[in-house]
Amino acid sequence: MTEFPGKNWSLASLSRLVHQIDSTGSADRKSGSGRPRTACVDMNVEVVEEMAMSQENAPGSHRTVRQIARETGISKSSVHRIIHSDLKFKCFKKERAQDLTETNKNKRLVCAKRLIRRYPEHSVSFILFTDEKQDAGLHRATALATKQPGSQSS
Repeated sequence: MTEFPGKNWSLASLSRLVHQIDSTGSADRKSGSGRPRTACVDMNVEVVEEMAMSQENAPGSHRTVRQIARETGISKSSVHRIIHSDLKFKCFKKERAQDLTETNKNKRLVCAKRLIRRYPEHSVSFILFTDEKQDAGLHRATALATKQPGSQSS
């Protein structure tokens, strides 16, 4: 204790540590010590796995974390922990994609034709669309065009 004055160790703590090393040969905790697992037991892991996976003959039959929690009576956080830690699955939320209207399709076609006129085939090897935005009815697309080797810059 006098060798390490900044550590603030008590004599009782050091005695306990020395006793543990003498009795077990290690300073590690005993296996099984600590709070027992209640929700993440093997039975619950099997139930959550069965409910989380889509059935082979019925694709799309999996359930969300909330649905599994509601049906099993296990808390939502415990279901999420089982899925993430025990089963090593990734949780995600399904989101619906927006369908393109005929107006959107026509605006994209006009923009693509404009880009083809602006960057003729002989001057670029490909065009990569990186961003599409729609502001006040004006459709803008940012494109990255790479020049063909040996082409003239204008």
